[in-house]
Parts: sequence; C-alpha cells; structure tokens
Amino acid sequence: MLTEALALLTVGLVSGWGEVFPRWVPFLGGRRVPPLAAVIPATLGGLVLVALWDPMPLAWFGLLGFHEVGFTNGWWKLLAHVCISPVMVWGPIVLALTYAYYERRRPA
Repeated sequence: MLTEALALLTVGLVSGWGEVFPRWVPFLGGRRVPPLAAVIPATLGGLVLVALWDPMPLAWFGLLGFHEVGFTNGWWKLLAHVCISPVMVWGPIVLALTYAYYERRRPA
C-alpha cells in the first residue's frame, strides 16, 4: 500500500493535480502547490530509492562486498533478476521527473 501511494504521488509530478491542491483538501483546496513542497520530498524519495535498489547489480556481480542470496538453480536467479531489474530505474526516473517538475514550475 505504501509503495502504491508513493507511486501515485510520483504521478503528481507530471499531472495537473500536482500543481494545484484538490478542492476537497481542507484549507488548501484550489491553491497552487508551492514548488519546493513537491521538489524536496520527491528528491529525497528518489535518492532513497536509488540507495535501496541501485546496489543490486553490485550484488549480482559480487562487487564491493555486496552479495546476493543463493538460488536453487540458474532459472530462479534469472527470474529474480528480471523481476527486480525494473525497480532499479524507479529512483532515477523519480529524480528526472522531479527535475522536470522543478524546471516547469520555477519562476521565469
């Protein structure tokens, strides 16, 4: 549930509802979202995702002291790598979307 909520918040970086608070939000409804109120948490979240998932290739190749768990055979290992690989780009994508959001929202 937490990852789904965070993924939906990421969508706010590229959609209109990320620029204006929804009307149903008490006290803030209809007002513009301050850019730094979105940029700072999104940047921190992207950096956390990079720190969590991007060391995985180091473990796959046994570099810098990282090691992965043992697998019963090569097919399970391949399946794990195929399933885990997409999540490794989540952090860099969030950081790229945050930068684009910042560029779009900063004063000209």
